Amino acid sequence: MTTIRNSVQLIGRLGKDPEIKTIGNDRKMARISLATSNNYYNAKGERVEETDWHNVVAFGKVVDTIEKYVRKGQEIAIEGKLTASNWEDKDGNKRYSVDIVLNELVLLQKVS
Repeated sequence: MTTIRNSVQLIGRLGKDPEIKTIGNDRKMARISLATSNNYYNAKGERVEETDWHNVVAFGKVVDTIEKYVRKGQEIAIEGKLTASNWEDKDGNKRYSVDIVLNELVLLQKVS
């Protein structure tokens, strides 16, 4: 049961191309904005689609795969864990974010 603690699995589409950064001398990081959608019918019988956006960060060798193959609009499956951060911005405002730290990535579309 411990393997499902703090585990997130999502299938979605990228809202923009990944952001790749180099941290330190040789470590890379990728940021992905992943959209997931949920469809339902409202009380009037109209189909409604709701989209949620998820911040995903990746480190290590998977960043090379993301940099080479992952693009805006592409459908991917991810597995990772939730992490929460809080900080103060330059104006002194308290900020909070929840990210998914990527453990595993599956490309669900043929790469062109």
